[in-house]
Amino acid sequence: MTGPEFSTGRLDMWRPAPRDHAGLVDLLADDEVRRHLGNRPTGAAEEFNRLCRNAGSWALFGYGIFTCRARGTDEVLGICGVFHSWRGFGEGFDDTPEIGWIFARKTWGQGLASEAARASLTWFDAAFPGRRVACMINDTNLPSLAVAAKMGFVRYGVHDDEDTTLILLERSA
Repeated sequence: MTGPEFSTGRLDMWRPAPRDHAGLVDLLADDEVRRHLGNRPTGAAEEFNRLCRNAGSWALFGYGIFTCRARGTDEVLGICGVFHSWRGFGEGFDDTPEIGWIFARKTWGQGLASEAARASLTWFDAAFPGRRVACMINDTNLPSLAVAAKMGFVRYGVHDDEDTTLILLERSA
């Protein structure tokens, strides 16, 4: 791909590409960024696997995570998009389009996650009209819960995962 899939006011939204690997490693090296993601250790191998999962959703389902770069630059600020995964949570979540976002700490509070989520949902709704979209957010991640609410997501369940409570949300198109 020679250019972004689309751009927002402040972001260029790209489909996953090998050149994203270093940016993903940098993005997820910050413990605070990973705090609500299970805070598992990460490194080059784990982020290579994330990149492959992100690309795999596109290859198999025609939609997925976008790499979010500062508009007109190569700087990776985050990732966001509607992707396909199988989390093992059961009916209502598995085999369902899911939205997610992860942004660098330096961007927090600037509205970039909302900007990217809105653009991702607009793209997804145009390409796949009428599809339900789910998301899961750690119950302590109040900023992400606020983004989800702005996007029209409502709580439909809870999944307890070891020491974490995940709020399950959905949005009808």
